[in-house]
Amino acid sequence: MTYRFPSARILVFARAPEPGRVKTRLLPDLSEAAAAELHQRLTRRTVQMALASQLAPVDLYCTPDTQHSFFREMAEAGARLQVQTGRDLGERMQQAFAAVLAESDRVLLIGTDCPVMTAHYLQQALEALEQTQVVVGPAEDGGYVLLGLRQVVSSLFTGIDWGTERVMAQTREALGRAGIRWRELETLWDIDLYQDLQRWRRIDP
Repeated sequence: MTYRFPSARILVFARAPEPGRVKTRLLPDLSEAAAAELHQRLTRRTVQMALASQLAPVDLYCTPDTQHSFFREMAEAGARLQVQTGRDLGERMQQAFAAVLAESDRVLLIGTDCPVMTAHYLQQALEALEQTQVVVGPAEDGGYVLLGLRQVVSSLFTGIDWGTERVMAQTREALGRAGIRWRELETLWDIDLYQDLQRWRRIDP
């Protein structure tokens, strides 16, 4: 396949769609099985969007391992499977960036909870990294939906209150302290709570 950014890489972080272990903040509005099915739908949509963009090769970083049948389906679709390693989200992200930046000139990392992310958004991020070292896609809830790097910036992965509304603000502070130039993309929203799911259903029933 010919990619527009062949020396870049797109990383998708995902959990195995196991009932009771994913989208738990949607319980009890959804059953554990329905929450797992939603997680699987969101993950499939994200991976397929990234693959179809033909912007760069796509790695699916899996947890707890790559053995779930759903991950094998994603591999057959064209994603390269990797295992997340590290004690917390920050360490897992940093290790993934370090491994991939050793062989790529720019790397995007995204999750699977943002149903409004598009190939154009990914393209904007990759283009931004031609001019700056870091690109971030803020989320309405105070986190972020995308992080793109040309080099590992360790301070972005420590001292961050992952899963809270402080993530984006703390990331800006870390970038400022490090004297790193960065660019922010359009703010998007993701699905964490039941009202987020209802919002998505209104535009994608």
